[in-house]
Amino acid sequence: MLINYKNDYEKIMMGLLSFIPDLKDVSRLKSEIEWYEADENRQLYLWRSEESTDIIAVVGVEISEEMVLLRHISINPSYRKEGISYQIINELEKKAPDKKIIGTLETAPIVAKWEQQRSE
Repeated sequence: MLINYKNDYEKIMMGLLSFIPDLKDVSRLKSEIEWYEADENRQLYLWRSEESTDIIAVVGVEISEEMVLLRHISINPSYRKEGISYQIINELEKKAPDKKIIGTLETAPIVAKWEQQRSE
């Protein structure tokens, strides 16, 4: 059977993003995805579990000359409390080693905990 990966990944992405309270409404969710797609400095990344091939998280970032703004991070509830958000931020740091990772009002606590965890 042929599978349209773009559509399948889009459905997975929408499902994961819908865990974010502000993105529960489908029209709001679609407009947010379109917002990311409208500018090459905005990216949505999918995260695959190391134990399986399941896609278990999505992260949305906005990249500028000096920083990476972590706008959204959503992890499948079955995989929460496993430190996956730190793994994801570590990978973001590897992708942009010369940029500072910062958060929005919603994601700043995660970034702060990640920074604290790194310094321990």
